[in-house]
Amino acid sequence: MHHSLKHSPALVLGALLLVGAAQAAEYPTHPINMVVPFSAGGPTDNVARSLAEAMRPTLGQPVIVENKGGAGGTIGTTQVARAKPDGYSLLLMHIGFSTAPSLYKNPGYDPKTSFQPIGLVVDVPMTIIARSDFPANNIKELVEYIKKNKEKVSLANAGIGAASQLCGTMFTQAIGADLLTIPYKGTAPAMNDLLGKQVDILCDQTTNTTQHIKAGTVKAYAVTSKERVSTLPDLPTMQESGFKDFEVGIWHGMWVPAGTPKPVTDKLVTALQTGLANPDFQKRMAGLGATVLTSEANPDALAKKVAQQVPQWEDMFKKAGLQPQ
Repeated sequence: MHHSLKHSPALVLGALLLVGAAQAAEYPTHPINMVVPFSAGGPTDNVARSLAEAMRPTLGQPVIVENKGGAGGTIGTTQVARAKPDGYSLLLMHIGFSTAPSLYKNPGYDPKTSFQPIGLVVDVPMTIIARSDFPANNIKELVEYIKKNKEKVSLANAGIGAASQLCGTMFTQAIGADLLTIPYKGTAPAMNDLLGKQVDILCDQTTNTTQHIKAGTVKAYAVTSKERVSTLPDLPTMQESGFKDFEVGIWHGMWVPAGTPKPVTDKLVTALQTGLANPDFQKRMAGLGATVLTSEANPDALAKKVAQQVPQWEDMFKKAGLQPQ
């Protein structure tokens, strides 16, 4: 009898499914890795570290942030796409997730098929800032100065696919001027050179610029959100400043590799939603000018966002004449 059972494919499969379900039910049994495809200390990293802490109580295991920067976030993103789909490799990535396919010939992943979405996390406005001794005092003067001196004005960004590059592209398109663009390997070195007055202008997320704006170590001109940001009430929006369609938020989302079992993704969705509701997390995000996307912290909302954004950015880059690398 035992002999015939041994070879019954249905029983073998049934046993494997039970083992899989049992593992999923116990999940997680050890620490979880959250990959941030950008350098430590940058704006996405700031969100990730607060979120990792906020998700821990629900999961009962530590969530360890791993910074895997390079190539506009595609290196870290691809690492998670290729990871075992067992719920121990999470990706925390921003809008760059849906711009990489237009910026890179081979980003290493397909935004529609390589991942299972967990949900949206936060939306972060951008700020247009300059070195503290830059001659222009408001956005109108800034645009006039750039148009007169465009050969001399330098625009920093954190590399191809970084939020600062997307915003910089929108800005130069909006004012109709090509600037000398200086790509850095991450936000921290770009900001350091702006603070050190080596470059002139940067457009970056409030999660990274608020402290410098408040300290007066940079000059700020505008925010890219629809409304003013409560932490920077004196800063006008780009729309108030006469750029009627200039609105961009750097949304952040969480994904796991495609094929992750549903009981595991369900648990992660719950942990994400509970984490976003955590008062400490909300307070930290508010202090950084970020909006917590509580109602969109689910797989459908994130899938919809990506499907809508991929063609939108493709169109913008084509108009800007950017060729995939």
